[in-house]
Amino acid sequence: MPSLVDLVREAGVVGAGGAGFPTHVKIDAKVDTVIANGSECEPLLHGDQHLMKAEPRKIIEGLQAVVRHTGAERGIVGIKAKYAEAKTALKEAMTGYEGLEIFELQDFYPAGDEFSLVYEITGRVIPEGGIPLQVGTLVNNVETLYNIANAIEGIPVTHKLVTVAGTVAKPLTMKLPVGISYAEAIELAGGATVENYILLDGGPMMGKVVEDPSSPITKTTNGVLLLPRDHRWVRKLIAEDRTALKFSMICCHCDMCTDICPRNLLGHDIYPSRTMRAMALSSMIDISSYTNAFLCCECGLCDFICPLDLLPREVNVMLKRRLSEAGVKNPHRRSELKPSPFRDYRKVPTGRLLLSLGLKEFDSPAPMADFQY
Repeated sequence: MPSLVDLVREAGVVGAGGAGFPTHVKIDAKVDTVIANGSECEPLLHGDQHLMKAEPRKIIEGLQAVVRHTGAERGIVGIKAKYAEAKTALKEAMTGYEGLEIFELQDFYPAGDEFSLVYEITGRVIPEGGIPLQVGTLVNNVETLYNIANAIEGIPVTHKLVTVAGTVAKPLTMKLPVGISYAEAIELAGGATVENYILLDGGPMMGKVVEDPSSPITKTTNGVLLLPRDHRWVRKLIAEDRTALKFSMICCHCDMCTDICPRNLLGHDIYPSRTMRAMALSSMIDISSYTNAFLCCECGLCDFICPLDLLPREVNVMLKRRLSEAGVKNPHRRSELKPSPFRDYRKVPTGRLLLSLGLKEFDSPAPMADFQY
């Protein structure tokens, strides 16, 4: 009989949360804890919430299969306390299973980041540049677990759960075939309601700009988001390298970007404010001196909090790219880390994030479509 790894490989399962790492490689490990990531922390996206309500048993079947395969002692679903209906459905689906439990998360961003999620649930800090496996933990998105359950039944991954939201006539969450174009997905949601917009694959914080609407969605697409091109937050998302560098010259060194940085709050050696200061006072001749940028998770909170509307995240993204082009690898591997005692007080509530960014008007429930494309 084929192993779980073989079944998952044959079904083409990859990380559905956005990273797209081959799941058959990820689950081929021994850990003591398996975490189902149901936090869905990106604002405006609702696919995981709808899936947890509609298919809780399959998610639990997938979780149990991974727990059994990895020899884990427990399987934990990390879900925000506010997702009451999904939480109830999952609890009912757990009936009869041993070693499975629910962990209620606060409603903050980025609760779904693996480093933050593992710390919230287990109290363990993943090393710099590390992965959950290094602290005996495996994390899978709930849709990935749903796909694992399907793989056990011989069903391959052919569709993706996608929220189409923003400036569309009828925001929806739909199960779409992989390969459908962004333009087709937008039309299924009633079409765009503004002419001049940008298209994001993902949410407003970490989504990637899509230049060609005729290009296809993939197994990692969880959101198709349209936002007005003249929106204040959008202007940050589409800023070029030279703009980010120019802006760094006027940094006031208030340190707010460092104070709110999720990685810094876990004890990682990343200080966005210091990077901005260094960029303002020196040249980039010795690119290797900026390796702390490798520790940036690109969540965008530093851009959000900056009182001068500067772009620390974009500076770090640019530095990581240039470091990689120069053949410089991440040298930061510390494992003895001490989280900040202020971490709990510096979490950013999702509601505050949406209001501050001016995106609250686009926060629609995006219900599940009553049709399958």
